[in-house]
Amino acid sequence: MKILLDMNLSPKWVPVLLEAGFDSVHWSSVGKPDALDSEILVWAKKNGYIVFTHDLDFGDILAATNADAPSVIQIRVQNLDPVYLGKSVVAALVQFRAQLETGALIVIDANKVRARILPIRR
Repeated sequence: MKILLDMNLSPKWVPVLLEAGFDSVHWSSVGKPDALDSEILVWAKKNGYIVFTHDLDFGDILAATNADAPSVIQIRVQNLDPVYLGKSVVAALVQFRAQLETGALIVIDANKVRARILPIRR
C-alpha cells in the first residue's frame, strides 16, 4: 500500500510507515502546501495512494461526492506524534488492508478504530 500524508501531519510519519513496510510520501514533497483537499484526493486516486490525515473534510468530501476512491485514514486524536500513535496506525493499516485496497474510510480515535466502505451512503 502507498500512503500519502496530508500537510496537517508531520513528515516524521514517513520513516515510521516505511519501516512498517508501507510506501509513504508527504504531500509537501509532491504538491503545493496550500492545495485544496479535493486536489489532494484527485492526486491520490490518480497515483494509487491512500490519504492519511487529521482533517475531517476528507470524509465529508468522499460522502458528498459518493466517491469509491481513494481510501482515507483519518486520525481523530490530539496527540499526532508518530512515537505515541505509530503502533496504532500500523495495526489499523494491517487490520483493514483489504478494505483500504478496495476503498474505505478508516477512522482512528482514542478508543476505537472503525471502517466505512466506500462509497459512503448517507
